[in-house]
Amino acid sequence: MQEVFVPTEKMRLEKDALGEVPVPETAYWGAQTERSRHHFPTDGGTMPLEVIHALARIKKAAAGVNVKLGVLDEERAQKIDEVCEEILEGKLDTHFPLSIWQTGSGTQSNMNVNEVIAHRGNALAGKNLLHPNDHVNRSQSSNDVFPSAMHIAARELTETRLLPALHELVQAFCDKEERMRSIIKTGRTHLQDATPLTAAQEISAWRVALEEDAKVIKAASDALGALPIGGTAVGTGLNAPENYDTMMCEALSAQTGLSFKPLDNKFYGLSMKSPLHRLHGNFKSLAADLNKIANDIRFLSCGPRCGIGEYRIPANEPGSSIMPGKVNPTQVESITMIALQVMGNDVAVGMAAASGQMQLNTYMPLIIHNVLDSARLLASGMTCFRQFLVEGLEADETVMKRLLNNSLMLVTALSPHIGYDAASKIAHTAHEEGITLKEAALKSGLVKEEEYDTLVDPAKMV
Repeated sequence: MQEVFVPTEKMRLEKDALGEVPVPETAYWGAQTERSRHHFPTDGGTMPLEVIHALARIKKAAAGVNVKLGVLDEERAQKIDEVCEEILEGKLDTHFPLSIWQTGSGTQSNMNVNEVIAHRGNALAGKNLLHPNDHVNRSQSSNDVFPSAMHIAARELTETRLLPALHELVQAFCDKEERMRSIIKTGRTHLQDATPLTAAQEISAWRVALEEDAKVIKAASDALGALPIGGTAVGTGLNAPENYDTMMCEALSAQTGLSFKPLDNKFYGLSMKSPLHRLHGNFKSLAADLNKIANDIRFLSCGPRCGIGEYRIPANEPGSSIMPGKVNPTQVESITMIALQVMGNDVAVGMAAASGQMQLNTYMPLIIHNVLDSARLLASGMTCFRQFLVEGLEADETVMKRLLNNSLMLVTALSPHIGYDAASKIAHTAHEEGITLKEAALKSGLVKEEEYDTLVDPAKMV
């Protein structure tokens, strides 16, 4: 049984093709928005404002282009432009209440924006000037507008927040490399002692991984610059004037400072979500690398006295409600939880991208929700990780030197001179008898002290 809507505030009546609907008097939305507001769950969040603002950018661009193409008059275009500016300034954010979990095409959010622009524009004009479909949605369909808005929103967030945060984290690791070039420490493979390297070399692996992530994320973001705008309902461009798509992309490029161009095959743009799936796949790769880097720091800083303890992490907050003086790697825990959430989001994005039907994917709100959620999480997570852990990360040179000098894997330097088997026997003897590697080597009779000191020099092994 359909729920009976009982007004709880002063209402006005709005009309659509299905009849009359009571709408809050102070709301700028209309009947279609109100129907959606009462038919879908909002507990899982409302449509991201980044998408709403991207839709406003499209409406603003379309108004100007439609005037140039002779299908809209200047007065109406000016009012549409004025309201779009208010939306982009955040002045009308409360008038976009619709659930993420609505129609999979995003039609209701497109109509929400159309209705708000029309009602607000009419209020500013003091007359019934704008119609949501006939004027605000002119030359458009939700089916090309919403995926175009997804591309714009994802690109803007990636370019303005995620990539800058990633580049700043890379720079923080560069700074640590520069400061730790002369510090030699033991390496570890399989979590077991290995041959030496410098602390800078260890950190360089983290830095390069992030640099590679930045490259592929930027490339995937650039690929979102190809918009399906102008494809209208199924990709044929029905009701869109000739050259509309090119002029729209030029207008959107001017608005955002990003480069946009018409997608060559708009059928692909409407039915497939591969570009957003690829972008998020690169987010997942970044998340995997951040998880690995953070876990390396977690292990290498464990202690401070009963673990490895080669690095010291900042004491940002007390680590225990019962153990005084305890410091925990909370930034590691934060960024690794974010990494796992992004990996989970990628499963949802992948399943949604795979589940479109015929000429339209009807999982688009889910896709853009997860893409933007991951971008925000990664951007803010990397910023905190950099500020409150990486920038304050310090090498404990005393611990590094002690562990290095105690490492049995320094014996690797002897192997070319006395053979693998003999070197292995020396290492086992040192370990089993609890003596130093040097003592075991001299005991073997295969190496003289001066020869040992020359060959087993960690500085020559890095």
